[in-house]
Parts: sequence; structure tokens; C-alpha cells
Amino acid sequence: MKGALEDACPDLASNESYTFYAPSFAGTSNSLNPIVTWEDGIDTDKDIAIISTHNYISGAAVLGVTLQGTLMNHTSNVVSIAKQLNESRLLAELPDSLEPNLPFIMGETNSLYNQGRPGLSNTFGAALWGVDFNLWCATNNISRVHMHQGTNYRYQAWQPIETDLESKGTKAPYYGSIAVAAFMGDIVETTPSIVNLPLANEEESAYAAYVDGKLARLIVVNMMSYNATDYNSNYTDGYPRPVERYSFQLPRASRGQVQLQRLLANGSDAISGVTFDGYSYNLELDNGMPVLLSNVTRGETARVGRNGRLSVDVPYSSAVIVHFGEKAPGYY
Repeated sequence: MKGALEDACPDLASNESYTFYAPSFAGTSNSLNPIVTWEDGIDTDKDIAIISTHNYISGAAVLGVTLQGTLMNHTSNVVSIAKQLNESRLLAELPDSLEPNLPFIMGETNSLYNQGRPGLSNTFGAALWGVDFNLWCATNNISRVHMHQGTNYRYQAWQPIETDLESKGTKAPYYGSIAVAAFMGDIVETTPSIVNLPLANEEESAYAAYVDGKLARLIVVNMMSYNATDYNSNYTDGYPRPVERYSFQLPRASRGQVQLQRLLANGSDAISGVTFDGYSYNLELDNGMPVLLSNVTRGETARVGRNGRLSVDVPYSSAVIVHFGEKAPGYY
């Protein structure tokens, strides 16, 4: 193979460029074992650069799968990704002569295999799931996460063409990736260190991003279900959306004003009307470009007190990013 590449594209046949992904065995529960594969000498030529795996939280047709219990659930993510982390750890413990200590990535992943389930994978709740899933991966040194896509797939971030099954446009899960990008910041300039901040309930999560050893950002993901469709249809005036207050004890250097960016929709079951920091990426507004909406609050601030205490209110089924010592970007 390398010989053919040297003939056709010699610039790509150098030792630096001619590298491979290790074969991905589509998860950890089948008969293919990456540990045995490495022990048997898969990288004899020393041309593998990345180890890849697949992960899905559950399946589209699996009984008992729900938005709250399966996707909007931090414990569910922790348990699922633990299988990959165990695999990564076992590979790293192989002898140095096998050189298995390579970047470990999610080469294919999303919410529910078999392209997701309507009413679950295409909702705003799935966007919140994606935020928690991606940041838990980042916390645990999974170098990249490739969210699987496909035309007419229920878990897709966008539909590129009009079909008889699905309308063209930006879908709710897309906004989860926007929030993750905003929280991670410019990873080309500086790679942040991501730390999980344990919370009391499995329907919520929080993470801190450190840049050059300093606290740069904080995110809270409230995954407690607020089903706007059901509540608004059962109550004439709608059902008051609960708000959870989160308090954090921060370093002295974090004192002063901080800026907030919110990931919002009318409820966890929403499939449209999603915004991040007041911006919509709806195809109909400006062909998918970010458009600032006038009816969504943005530019919020909070204050870290002299005692280093920060409190921020987060409505059920939403997320907020707190920026310390920097101006929050206008949009991503």
C-alpha cells in the first residue's frame, strides 16, 4: 500500500504522513478484542497514529429507553464511557515495545444506534446530552469525538437536503456542539484542561475549563426534564419552569463580574426554537448563519463575591457557561 502511495502521491508517503487509524471494533461488547490485536502485532510497521472506538448510549429500538433516564442522565454517560476508558487503560498498560500509548478517540458515536429515535434523539434534550457526553470524554482524555451523522437520521445535527422523510435545516442537537465549542474555547491556540465538578443528582453535571492553570470557564448542564409540550397542553397558563440555583466556591482570582451564555429551548422535548447565547442557526433565518434574536435574553452577568462565592440560576432543561476574566465571544 505504501509503495502504491509513493508512486501516486510521494509527498504523502513520508513516515510522518503515512499513518493509520487502528481498526475500530465498533464498541467493546463484541468478540473482537483490541488488546489481543495489539499483542498479536497489529502495529509491527509502527504506522498507527490513532486508536478509535465506537460508542452509543443505547439503541433506538431498545425497550425502556427514555429521554430523562437514558440521555438526559450523567450516570448513563459515565457508565457507558467507562467501557471505553477501561479499554484505553488496558491498551496503555501494554509493553512499551508495542507502542499502544496513542491518542484514543471516539471515531463514531451518537445517542442511540440505528440512527436514533424520533422524540428522543432529535430533541433539545439530546443537545443537552451531547454537551455532557462530549465534556465527560474531554475530562477523561478522549482526544476527539466524532458525532455520527446521516441524511434522515434522527440524531443528526443538520439535514443537508429536503427529502420525503425529513425537512432540510439545522436540528436541535447542533446547538449542543455549539455550546461545547464555546466552552472549550480556541483549542488551536491553547488546549484547556477540563475537570468534572461532581453534583448531587444524576440529572445534572458541571465542568471547569482551565487555561494555563487558571480557571477560564465553568458550565452547568441541568438535565432535569421540563417537557414544554405536555405542560403547556395540560395547563391553560403553562407550567412554571423550575429553576435550580448552583453555588460554587472559587479561587480568589475569580472575584468580580463574570459573563453568562445560555443554551435554551422551550423544553427538553423541543425540536425547534433552540438558541445559544441568544443566537439561532435556523436555516430559514439566514441560511443557517447565526442570527441574534430580539426576544431572547443575552448579555447576562453575575458576580463572584469577596468570599469567592458564585451563585447562578439555571432553568430545568438548559445549560449556562460562565466566563471568568475574559469577554464572552459574540457567537460561534
